[in-house]
Amino acid sequence: MAISATADARGRGMTREEKKVIFASSLGTVFEWYDFYLYGALAAFIGANFFTQYPEGTRNIFTLLAFAAGFLVRPFGALVFGRIGDLVGRKYTFLVTILIMGMSTFLVGLLPGAASIGIAAPIILIVLRMLQGLALGGEYGGAATYVAEHAPDDRRGYYTSWIQTTATLGLFLSLVIILVIQGMMSKEEFAAWGWRVPFLLSAVLLGISVWIRLSLSESPTFQRMKDEGKGSKAPLSEAFGQWKNAKIALLALFGLTAGQAVVWYSGQFYALFFLTNVLKVDAQSVNIMIAISLALGTMFFVVFGWLSDKIGRKPIIMAGLALAIVTYFPLFKALTWAANPALATAQQNVRATVTAAPGDCNFQFNPVGTRKPLTSCDIATDFLTKSSVPYDIVATAAAGTAATVKIGEETVQSYDAVAAGADAAAKSAALAKGINTALQDGGYPLVRDPAKVVDAKLDALVAGNPKLALDAAAIRAGDKAMVPVDKAIKDKLITAEEAAGATEVAVYTVPGAGAFKMVAPADQVNWPMVIAILFVLVIYVTMVYGPIAAILVEMFPTRIRYTGMSLPYHIGNGWFGGLLPAIIFAMSAAKGDIYYGLWYPIAIAAMSLIVGTLFVKDTLGTNLNAKD
Repeated sequence: MAISATADARGRGMTREEKKVIFASSLGTVFEWYDFYLYGALAAFIGANFFTQYPEGTRNIFTLLAFAAGFLVRPFGALVFGRIGDLVGRKYTFLVTILIMGMSTFLVGLLPGAASIGIAAPIILIVLRMLQGLALGGEYGGAATYVAEHAPDDRRGYYTSWIQTTATLGLFLSLVIILVIQGMMSKEEFAAWGWRVPFLLSAVLLGISVWIRLSLSESPTFQRMKDEGKGSKAPLSEAFGQWKNAKIALLALFGLTAGQAVVWYSGQFYALFFLTNVLKVDAQSVNIMIAISLALGTMFFVVFGWLSDKIGRKPIIMAGLALAIVTYFPLFKALTWAANPALATAQQNVRATVTAAPGDCNFQFNPVGTRKPLTSCDIATDFLTKSSVPYDIVATAAAGTAATVKIGEETVQSYDAVAAGADAAAKSAALAKGINTALQDGGYPLVRDPAKVVDAKLDALVAGNPKLALDAAAIRAGDKAMVPVDKAIKDKLITAEEAAGATEVAVYTVPGAGAFKMVAPADQVNWPMVIAILFVLVIYVTMVYGPIAAILVEMFPTRIRYTGMSLPYHIGNGWFGGLLPAIIFAMSAAKGDIYYGLWYPIAIAAMSLIVGTLFVKDTLGTNLNAKD
């Protein structure tokens, strides 16, 4: 059944065929985003199975390639599949993308780890990851174009807004499935094999999505253009080699998708990162909070899509950008007080001072997490930033002098990693202990894990922690475990030289004497307030993202629509959005302020607000059949 997107369709309800088109496109895209998010959510388990067996340099290369596959290759997928979609057709192109994405994800769940097949394991994983990124680059443009070309002109915002829910629903689905599976098994079982189950479950979603998509017909707008012989012979050169079309792509990127991307990533992904890594709320609680906020806010994609059919696409997107610009700082500060009031109070009362030599402090941009700080200033500021401690940098130390960190009355000396050589690990431990002890004294919510210590090292532990008032005799009189030497060496309780021919050693567990960690005390987390703030951030996401598919589709002619809209969308979301967490961290580390990095999404959103307001025309009422 062909569906005409003409004026005579105005005011009618959605037909059964149109509902099928939207459902099939949305379901497939939910599935693709679900697959894509799994890698990020389970990265620690994937790394443990595929990367950790290799030297640091090799691990860094794999991490870089995995990052590139996740974000940087998406625009290339847009070019490849966008071109095919404009040459061959919408239906078959985005059927191919879902098959590639689905099979790649399923195979990740089956892929043996490095312990079984060696270096082949991470190489195959990276190949599968790149295929996922390429497929995702082609999926969104195909789904959005396909739905839009089926929709009546006066309901295109509403129809395409269902596609806009898919990224959020994909994230929601991945979080829920991971939480359910984690709840069904022990942590050890999940780490050993349970993490594979969400990947394997994708086979069910893949089968349903492919079955439904096979029953669809080609887009009526594309089919009419093809029947009339008006299709493009070279979509790439026509879309980006001719100024009249390239100008549209540039306006779409800088006036719409770049700003939309940073608001989207800030409201969903960075909010998750901020709660977990900056405010130190436990990951499972954060996943639940994010899931609840997404469940409450997701339908607003459709609300704003519907509203864009009434008042226009551009006003809603620009309003979302403006709200984000004005309120990000107060919202994230409110999030700190709601999620970790002890940390917020400590930040107000205790501020560190880093005194370093001029030129010792660098901008710590580290998008793939492989770069390690080397100078004494960078080591100190990296540690403080990851500990969510505000600080000032005073560049008055003499050249060649190691940086120092002053917290209250305590001064702790940093170190240069290269100069320290073999002593770097000991100096790192001393720096961490000195700073953490001073922070704990200053009211920061730090706790210490239990310490496992062999009998020969117990006296040194007691002497090195006078504030704990430990009694070695009392500890020895308590419970102890006799541990085989090989296990003690594996757990790094002793070295092979220290074993001295023994078969087993006595190990004591000393409460509160182990590694420090910053926490958000569970009884102080204000769940309703955190969820309310996250909900507001999600609303901003729905405002900028709900109408974006409709306006992008309507900006480009039919003959190059798939290609033209896909590239600016994926550059905006893959690059401007994908680099957001790393840029925010680097800016915050440079300034010593956990909120300073928010200037990045605010600046990009302001750019899009200005460019969009001045140069992007609203597309409400566009007749796609006439846009050839």
